[in-house]
Amino acid sequence: MTTNNRMVRVNELLKREIGNIIERFLVSDIKDGLLTITAVKTHNDLRTADVYASFLGSEEAKKNAFKLLRKKRVMIQQEMARNVTLKYTPCLTFVNDTLPESADKLHQLLDSLDIDEDTE
Repeated sequence: MTTNNRMVRVNELLKREIGNIIERFLVSDIKDGLLTITAVKTHNDLRTADVYASFLGSEEAKKNAFKLLRKKRVMIQQEMARNVTLKYTPCLTFVNDTLPESADKLHQLLDSLDIDEDTE
């Protein structure tokens, strides 16, 4: 088994588990929007991981959601350690993933163009 394949599997496992923890413990505290864990990138030493999250909602609600994630980071790591068996429980860093927002803006821009398909 290659190291790359293992890292992909670890990242997917952590992504699912963090999403489940947020759904179980924090979803009621996140107001006026939708939080999605889009990716997890674990560093090679497995001691730290960047958690990419996207938030659909107002800027104020987004700030509050990320503030809550950072505040509850230790609790999320503890729950993750209970449910996932790894040599080390990675220290999590939450990162705002703006790619879905950019894709949505691009999609809206393309939709706003009035292209007549009959002209081709």
